[in-house]
Amino acid sequence: MAGCQAPSQDIVAPAAVGGLGGAAIGAAVGGDLQGALIGGAIGAGAGALLGAATSRPGECVYRDGRGQRYVARCPDGYR
Repeated sequence: MAGCQAPSQDIVAPAAVGGLGGAAIGAAVGGDLQGALIGGAIGAGAGALLGAATSRPGECVYRDGRGQRYVARCPDGYR
């Protein structure tokens, strides 16, 4: 086992992707910075919600020596 992280830490990536996508769409639709900011905020919120909804309590994401990720039960006492 090369590392362990809780799935709840995976909220950041979906939030970032949602924020970037929302900003792009907001800028394209609104044509200004305000549209990009509003779209980015909405996209980041939606991405964070999606990331949180896909996490599984009591399970951790591990990475093996080859860099492959897999999900398994967290060690006893791990929060």
